[in-house]
This record gives sequence, structure tokens and C-alpha cells, in this order.
Amino acid sequence: MNDAARDRLAALGYRQELARVLSLFDNFSVAFSYLSPVVGIYSLYTLGLGTGGPRYLWTMPVVVGCMLLVALVFGELASDYPLSGALYQYGKLTVGPRFGWFIGWVYGWALLATVASVDAGAVGYVTALSNTVLGTHLDPNHHLTIFVIAGGIIVLSAFLNVIGAAIMGRVARWGVYVETIGTFGVFAALALHGFHQPWSFLFTTQGVERTAANPLGLDLGGNWWTQAALVAILANVYIFYGFESAGDISEETHDAQRQVPRAMRSALLYGGLASFVLVAGLLLSTPAGGIRDVVTGGINVIFGSLPHSVQTFFLALVVVAFFSCGTSVQAAAARVLYALGRDEAIFGSRFLRRVSERHHTPANAITVAAIVPFAFLLLVLINPSHTVHVLWFDYPANVNALYALVSFATSGIYLAFLLTVLGAGIARLRGWRPQGPFRLGRPGMLVTIAAAIYLFVMLLNIVWPGSLAGGRAIFNYGWVTLLVMLIIVGLGVICQSLIRPAAPGPEQC
Repeated sequence: MNDAARDRLAALGYRQELARVLSLFDNFSVAFSYLSPVVGIYSLYTLGLGTGGPRYLWTMPVVVGCMLLVALVFGELASDYPLSGALYQYGKLTVGPRFGWFIGWVYGWALLATVASVDAGAVGYVTALSNTVLGTHLDPNHHLTIFVIAGGIIVLSAFLNVIGAAIMGRVARWGVYVETIGTFGVFAALALHGFHQPWSFLFTTQGVERTAANPLGLDLGGNWWTQAALVAILANVYIFYGFESAGDISEETHDAQRQVPRAMRSALLYGGLASFVLVAGLLLSTPAGGIRDVVTGGINVIFGSLPHSVQTFFLALVVVAFFSCGTSVQAAAARVLYALGRDEAIFGSRFLRRVSERHHTPANAITVAAIVPFAFLLLVLINPSHTVHVLWFDYPANVNALYALVSFATSGIYLAFLLTVLGAGIARLRGWRPQGPFRLGRPGMLVTIAAAIYLFVMLLNIVWPGSLAGGRAIFNYGWVTLLVMLIIVGLGVICQSLIRPAAPGPEQC
């Protein structure tokens, strides 16, 4: 099997440098840990509830179903091109080096921003656990606390990623176990304690579409289907990706051409199921006072009724989930940097392409994937206490610059996804026929078109600062996300004109 994998790499112009030590479950675990239902739900639940009411739960199957179309397209590409760097390689091999480079540029920055986002997001839970168990008095909003804890997580993740892909796989496995307990286990604990709401509650809006009843004070136009739902769906759009990271570690996975497509689909579907169960349990446990108490008081309002020991246990699980997620995202970002360096398609290529002789991991790329997110943490120092007028729009008060950068992460991911799917469609029109074990066959073009339409619509929904800016701003801060994305894209255009990426040659591989 490894001989076949080496032969496929050779046919694509590369040699086996990384250690091929990951099983199907390891590959799935990395993808699932990146997607991370626990991290996503615990971070965005109150926003989804505040903008869509309990009915926001039913936007989840829509997002998962549409993303499954994307996973099918990616699976076909991963089966044909089992290479580190995934989306970058897919774009390069279906359309051309410049197209692929641009995907890698946008996707790489989005991943690095996500590392900073996830690890900074863990700070609140780490401090809460420390204050509860150790009796400390850590302030999760203090700059030094954020630097020390988030920075420590980044460094520890990098250390584990450097010493071996097998270690990364084990961390991700623990992430799967923790995510399972943190979703199905939480549902069971809440059910045993006793739900406060009937099942019919899941189909109600609780009037969030009306300004007077909206717990966040948002004006959503009075219509749930045409306005509130478009905002609420973002709480799920911001969660259900990351499955593509299974392709980023293809060169370290046994029988990658068969296993990576399976891992992508499995991570997405299991993540969707786990998330649905967790959100349903949280909704049914809404106190008698209604959703306003939960939205304004946070998710701890629901857990507050559980025994203290149970709360502490689940809090520890959340911390582990955040760490596993951050480690997996960092690993994916490093593989993109390594792939770009190996093709001499980025500044510092000779440094980034080096592989540890001892551990057979892209150690230098992992180091960079730790340094850049760590530097991003400095942005928490930029946190205006009042709304600042910038050009033609307002930068909201109490939103630090790190969050503004992080808001680009999802839009960057969706842009990279859209370009990759469009690349697959262009290749089909040019006569490309997938040769990997996993193929969509005749429906392939229809699946590709449907996936592209979904990605385009959701990308617009993420970045467009239009009439719903008041509601949508809680996710993308109005114009901020769009401007950050345009800046990254503009810098990419400049850098590409200087680098002029080309197809790899023997001397580069």
C-alpha cells in the first residue's frame, strides 16, 4: 500500500518525505477535532439562539447537507491528488499554479487566524477551570492572561506536532473521545436532570424576529424566514468546515486515496449529528424564564443547575476540546506552508520545506504556524472603548482587533472552498476525469455546481454588510470582515506578482 502511495506521489512530481503513520481513524480524528462541535457550539450557541430562537437548530441540517456536497467534491480531488496542502494542490492541479497559489494564500491565512481564534477562545474556559479547581483568581479578559494561556497552548501544540504525526493523531483521538462525551454526554446529563421545555419548543422562534422580543435588541425585520434565519444560519456556517484538513495530512495517512474521502464525509456527518444532539439538549434545558436569560447570561445559565462536580468535569472536557482543535488546525496550516515551500511558491521556501530528519514532520513550517498566531495575539491590545468612525463605516466598541482578524477566518475558508470547487468544475469542462478510487461519476458536475452555489450564497451572507448589518454585525462586524478579506486578497495579488508561482520541477521536489 505504501509502495502505491509513493508511486502516486512520484507521478505527481514528489517523493515521500513525511512519515506515513496515520490510520483512517487518526485522519478522521484530525478532521473532526478541527470541526469540533464542542468548540463551535459552546462559542456560538447564544448568538444562534439570540438571532434565530430555538428554531435555529433546523438550519443545521441545511448547512451540513450542503457542506456534504462540498465534501464529495473534495473527496474526489483528494482521491486523485493525495498531497499535503490539500486545497492549494487541488487548485494547482485542476486549473494551474497561480490559481492554486491564490487558494493556498487565502486558505493559509484563514487557518493561521483560526489557530489564534481557537486558542484565545480557550482562555475563558481555562481560567474558569483554574479558578474553580485551584482557587486562583485569573481574569480571562486581562491581556497578560490571554498572552500566557493562549501562547502556552500554541507552543504546546507546536511541540506535539513537531515530535510526530502519530502524536498529533493521538491528541486528535482524545479530541474525538472528549467531543463525544461533551455532546452526547451533556445531552444525557441534561436529560437525566430533567428538561424544562417540551419538544415543541424546538420549532418555535420565541419572537426573536421582532425587535421588542429579541434578547440581543436586534432589528431583524419581523420576518424569521427571510431575515432572522439568514443571520441565525451563520452560527452553523461558522462551525461546519475543517473536514478538509483530512486532505492536508494525506501524505502521512495510509491508503490516503481511499481513506481521506471517507474521513472527510465521516467527520462532517458525525460532527453534524453530535452538534444537533448537543444543541437540542441545550434548548430543551432552557430555564422557565425563557431564552433571554440564556442569551444574556451565557450558556452557564443552563449548566448552573447541574451538580458542581458535573459542571467541573464538563468544563475540563471543553478545555481539552479547545486544545485538540487548536492542535489540529495548526497541523493543517503547517502542511499548507510546507506544500507551498516545497514548490518554492512562497517567501522562505527553503526554510519551510525542510523536514525533520528525526521526526519526519515539517518542523519549520510548524514553527511558523505557531509564531504567526502568537503574533496575532498582540492584536488584543487594540480594543477601542467607544465606537470609532473609520472611512465610511463604524468600528464597533469593545471589539479587539484580534476578533476582527478572526472574523476573516470563516470568510477566507469559504472563499478558498469556493475557488477550489470552481476549479474542479473548470477542470471537468476541460475534460478532466478523476482517476482516484473515489469518484462521483455522472452526477459529479451537478454536485460541483450545487456545492459552488451554496458556497457563493453563504460567502455573500458572511461578508455582505447590507440591510441586515445590524443583526449580522454580531458575526462579521459590518464592513470589517469584508475589508479584512479584501486586504488579504490584495496582498495576495501583490505577492503573487513577485513570486510568480510555477508548476514544481524535479529540482524542487
